[in-house]
Amino acid sequence: MRVVVVGASLAGVRTIQALRRLGCDAQVTLIGREPGIACDRPPLSKGFLSDPDATARPLLGPEDLAKLEVTPLLGRSATDLAPAGQTVGTEGGERIGYDALVIATGSAPRLLPGLEPRPGVQVLRTAADAARIKVALSARARVVVVGGGFIGAEIASTGRGMGCAVTVIEPLPALMIRGLGPALSQAMTRRHLLTGTDLRLGVGVAGLEAGAAGQDQAVRLSDGSTVPADLIVVAAGAVPETGWLRGSGLDASDGVLCDGQLAAVGVPGVYAAGDVARWHHPRYAEPVRMEHWTSAIEHAGVVAANLCGQGRTHDSLPYVWSDQLGGRLQIFGRVQPDDDVHYVLGDESSDAFVAITGRADRLNAVVGFAAVRELLPYRKLLLDGAPLSAALGLAGTSA
Repeated sequence: MRVVVVGASLAGVRTIQALRRLGCDAQVTLIGREPGIACDRPPLSKGFLSDPDATARPLLGPEDLAKLEVTPLLGRSATDLAPAGQTVGTEGGERIGYDALVIATGSAPRLLPGLEPRPGVQVLRTAADAARIKVALSARARVVVVGGGFIGAEIASTGRGMGCAVTVIEPLPALMIRGLGPALSQAMTRRHLLTGTDLRLGVGVAGLEAGAAGQDQAVRLSDGSTVPADLIVVAAGAVPETGWLRGSGLDASDGVLCDGQLAAVGVPGVYAAGDVARWHHPRYAEPVRMEHWTSAIEHAGVVAANLCGQGRTHDSLPYVWSDQLGGRLQIFGRVQPDDDVHYVLGDESSDAFVAITGRADRLNAVVGFAAVRELLPYRKLLLDGAPLSAALGLAGTSA
């Protein structure tokens, strides 16, 4: 069997490793846009930025690829997919045939008009991006972070910890609101304010004022104010890398639409894994797309198993973590905007807390900050499909 994996980052690499662990002896070709295998990305917005000795190492080295018996086609992008002939085109002019195709192209930082990457304006995706940001933070630069999601909050927290003047610009009323919901996002936003981060909430970016060669630049906001910056980091979310799939017949409107087994809908022999996959999640009875490290790892195992004929459905509990403000923020499940929030350990101002969220006796999520072990019993209830009342009962018993 010929297996082609497009995307030489976490989901693609882990899929290949899982195939070999399962004893699959397929001919595997790995196509990747970057000149080498990507590094593990989560540390790039966390400890890597503040640790002067930290290095970003690739997920696999040349010897690892050789042991996995992979044919690498790195430093070239996939350009198109022809399902009828079961081939993938590349920038190098090759047409690579496959019996099974794994799309693991991930996502790319969302670019904002006028704030495209250049000296003084940075996105964070690769190790090289992180290295440039690290230099600026080490020099105690004036940093403006455009976007108050998890990555933006992590960069802001790290920058403040390194003595930088940090401003976060976020059009929504609180940081990380999409992942945490209104109440918990407000609680985390107040924690960031206490560190001295300048938060400009409910406003957008209107433009960039810059001097010669990017010096003396300032971000102009929609309320007419300006914020000077030595470094601007655009952390405005990500978009799935699906442009090369136009005309393929795949539904790639927001990632590659897949069934519960991560097989692409309507195109036999094609699977998707990682940020680029939008799959029908049995737990939620709707298609979901998750840009989480954990999801990429889990997708890889499911896709590899299904390539080996095991017929596995991906029904895992969503999980995301974020290291910021001296603690680990963890979210199991999905917080809904209209959820009621109940603190079962501490409260919104405690050094550590665990909160459960839900509505109409449905337990939707468990959120913890600096409480890695304490939230595990509630995670188990969520995993088992227990009602909200059971989690509240457990909290009462513990008290």
